[in-house]
Amino acid sequence: MNNNNLTPDVIVKIEKSGNRYNAWDTSGDKRTSEITSGCRKNAHKGNYLLGRFPANTKSGFAWRKVSDTIMSEMSTPVTDNTSVEVPTDHAEILNFIHSSYSLKPKMLMMSELKWKYLVRSGVRGKNIMMTGPAGCGKTMAAKSLVNSLDRPDYYFNLGATQDPRSTLIGNTHFDSKKGTYFAESHFVKAIQTPNAVILLDELSRAHPDAWNILMTVLDYGQRYLRLDESTGSDTIKVAEGVTFVATANIGNEYTSTRVMDKALMDRFTIVEMDVLTEADEASLLGMMFPSVGTTVVSNVAKIATLTRSESNSDSARITSGISTRTTVELCGLLFDGFSLEEAAEVSIYPQYDSTGGVDSERTFVKQIVQKFCDDGTSDDLFNEEEMAEAVGEDS
Repeated sequence: MNNNNLTPDVIVKIEKSGNRYNAWDTSGDKRTSEITSGCRKNAHKGNYLLGRFPANTKSGFAWRKVSDTIMSEMSTPVTDNTSVEVPTDHAEILNFIHSSYSLKPKMLMMSELKWKYLVRSGVRGKNIMMTGPAGCGKTMAAKSLVNSLDRPDYYFNLGATQDPRSTLIGNTHFDSKKGTYFAESHFVKAIQTPNAVILLDELSRAHPDAWNILMTVLDYGQRYLRLDESTGSDTIKVAEGVTFVATANIGNEYTSTRVMDKALMDRFTIVEMDVLTEADEASLLGMMFPSVGTTVVSNVAKIATLTRSESNSDSARITSGISTRTTVELCGLLFDGFSLEEAAEVSIYPQYDSTGGVDSERTFVKQIVQKFCDDGTSDDLFNEEEMAEAVGEDS
C-alpha cells in the first residue's frame, strides 16, 4: 500500500513550551507523550504538521509529516490548541483536582487518590518528589503531570550531570571580541519563567554540589539562586507559580544513588509510586502489546509478582524483584518473536547473581520462569509448598 494514499486519523501542531516541544491535535488535546521528542523537534523546526498513520508497529500507528496534498483533501482544519487551563478560584481548583483522573494516561498505572494528590500538589505549586523502586513509572508519572497542566515545562536529568554548577548556574567564558563574560544556564532561565513546571530527574543520583545549589531554590521561605558566592553578586528570584517535580530512588539496593540530605528531602511533598499488582501489570502489558497472547502476558505478570513477593519475604532468596521496565522489555521481545525462555535468558537472568551454583539467585529465578515455559523442557523444580512460599503465602 502506498503510504502517500493513507489518511491520518489525528493531526497535530507542534508548539515550543520552555525547552519542550508539545503536540496539540485539532480538538485541543495534548499528544506530546505519544510522539518521540526528535520527531516533535524536527516538525517544529521544519514548520510542518504531523499525522498519525496506520503502521505495522506494536502500537499500530506511526507519526510522520503531513503533506500539503493530504491537508487539502481533509476538511478538518488545524486550529490553535484549547488546552486545559488551571483555574485560580478555590471552588474551581477543587473541581479541577477531583475531576482530574480523566487526564491520567491509560498507560500510567496509578491509583486515583495518588494521581489526584499529584495534580493537587502541582496546582498548588508544591515541590514534588516521586519515589518508588526502579522501573515503576516515576518519570512517566512526572511527565504525565506536566502534560496535564497547561504550563511551560523544562526537563533536567541531574543523574547525568557532570558539572552541577555549570548545569544549574552557568559558566564564565572568554571571547576575543567580547572578552570575559558569564553565560547563564538554561536552569536559570527556567526558574524565571512564571508558572513553569521543572522536572528534576534522578535527583538521588545528583552530585551533592547540585543539592547545595538547590537548597535555597526549593526553600519556600527563600526561593532564590545566587550566581556567585562573592558579596553583591546577582541573586535570581524563582518566578511566581514555579513547581519543581523530582524523581528519586531511595533505598540500600540502589548503590549508585546517594543518601539524600534530610533538609533537602523536607523541601518536597513525597508521592510514592506503588509496585504494580499482578492484575495491573497484566493490564498494562496487554494494552502495550495487544498482539501478544493474553496467556503469555498473564504469565509474565505472574513471574514478576512471584519475584517481587519473594524479595520482600522474611527468608528472601533474591534481593530484588523484576521491575515493570523489565516486563515491558520482556514483552517487547515476545512481540518480536522470541520465546518466553529466550526472552528471560537475555532480559531477566543477567540481573541476578549466579554465584553459588544451584543455590544462586539466578537459579532460583530460572526455576520460577521455567514453571511458565510450555516447551516441555521444564523440570519439576518447585513443589506446591515452595511455590506458595514464593508468592508470600508462608506464615
